[in-house]
Amino acid sequence: MRLRVLTTLFVAASSAALAQNLTVATGAPPTSVDPHFYNAAPNFALSMHIFDRLVERDAEVKAYPGLAESWDAIAPTVWEFRLRRGVTWHDGTPFTAEDVAFSIARPPLVPNSPASFSPFVRAIQRTEVVDSHTVRFHTAAPHPLLPVELGSIAIVARHAAEGRTTEDFNAGRAAIGTGPYRITRAVAGDRFELVRNDAWFGPRQHWERVTYRVVANDTARVSALLAGDVDLIDQVPSTDLARLKRDSRVAIAEVQGLRLIFIAPDRSRRGSLPFVTDHDGRPLEVNPFDDLRVRRALNISVNREALTERVMEGAAAPAGQWMPAGTTTHAPEVPVPAFDPEAARRLLAEAGYPEGFRMTLFTPNDRYPNDARTAQAVAQMWSRIGVRTAVEAVPWTSFSARAARQEFPIRLAGWGSSTGEAGSVLISVLGTFDRAAQRGAANAGRYSNPALDALTDRAATLLPLEERAAVLRQAIKLATDDVAMIPLFNITNAWATRRGLVHEPRMDERTIAMGTRPAP
Repeated sequence: MRLRVLTTLFVAASSAALAQNLTVATGAPPTSVDPHFYNAAPNFALSMHIFDRLVERDAEVKAYPGLAESWDAIAPTVWEFRLRRGVTWHDGTPFTAEDVAFSIARPPLVPNSPASFSPFVRAIQRTEVVDSHTVRFHTAAPHPLLPVELGSIAIVARHAAEGRTTEDFNAGRAAIGTGPYRITRAVAGDRFELVRNDAWFGPRQHWERVTYRVVANDTARVSALLAGDVDLIDQVPSTDLARLKRDSRVAIAEVQGLRLIFIAPDRSRRGSLPFVTDHDGRPLEVNPFDDLRVRRALNISVNREALTERVMEGAAAPAGQWMPAGTTTHAPEVPVPAFDPEAARRLLAEAGYPEGFRMTLFTPNDRYPNDARTAQAVAQMWSRIGVRTAVEAVPWTSFSARAARQEFPIRLAGWGSSTGEAGSVLISVLGTFDRAAQRGAANAGRYSNPALDALTDRAATLLPLEERAAVLRQAIKLATDDVAMIPLFNITNAWATRRGLVHEPRMDERTIAMGTRPAP
């Protein structure tokens, strides 16, 4: 009898411990703990556990107060932010306006960033610390989007991060945040272990401990969930989605995402490109992607309906622009390009390539849902019009670094417009690369269009949403007419949890423990 009681107590204690812990399996690896190193969704999602921002965004990317309780434009070129009092860093040090000033100045100084956060602070010319809990940002011109943009900048502890490197964050020495969790262990490419910050100013979190595992293989990620080894997975494979929806052991959470999957040709070279040749293997004398007719040919030879139905199995929507339908800056006058391989062949002939040419399309194989499969399908479509395309799939950690060095002639990429507006693509992805102006931080292909930059700058000064949206739609039309990128589809974001949990799906696709709770 006594043994049965002890066994019952042990089981109850074990169940209670399990109930306080959450294990997440993410398909895309965060590459750093440094929240200013790389503007990529996996890195951002991890940082949301550890660090806070002045302005936060909810699951529908709507802004709400974070470390700033309120903010106002007190003059046309001055924003004042009033900070929360009583907030402390994970080591107990009080949070002050000096930490904010340091954090705003840091992103442009982080070296070797594949995609910097500097575009989000580019408008700030000077940061004024008024007192310990008031800070003012001075801009050269009116900049109504500043609060939205600051929703992408994590606030780090000056006393912990000053003089420290990205590696110090990865080792935990500088990873001191104010966020809902403290990081206790980081194993790159494998897992990150977090413990609840009971001093957080926000609502008390359900989970005492969170293990954030990297499981890049789709099958392994689903198997781990069904075996009970993990509680939550992201990037639910489209091949398993219908089956999992019928499985009583799991629950699916879905939402239309803001991420576009697209093809980006290299525009950094005027002469020959690596991995681009004629059919006899001789390098082409000029960059074929500088010719609008070639870009248009590649664009209209992609059958987007086939991609979304056969490769994505319904878990995506065909796209002709980067903003999905239903968002405020979606341009309805920009349609999904019609599939027309015959017209594509004519355009290639007009451009001087009647027989086409050869090239290699590079893609990550562990970053986006069906990324390598998508690249293979696109390569087959291009090969049918005479552009014989091979595919080289590369792990994300290597792919991102190589893309930033312009090693690829053409690549599959993705971008999530986490602000909910078209501006982030215009500034970071299509903006003319200019480190001093903090523009084009994610423009690895080095596309440049001064007219597009001018529209982007104009939109940034317009406060009324409808006026700003109208200019942003003009910019979308200009970029798509110029085939600045080859849009493929917008992804539907999907997560799966074990039975008994509820997960709030986010349009920005970030996988966070704070969005998961026990079912009522």
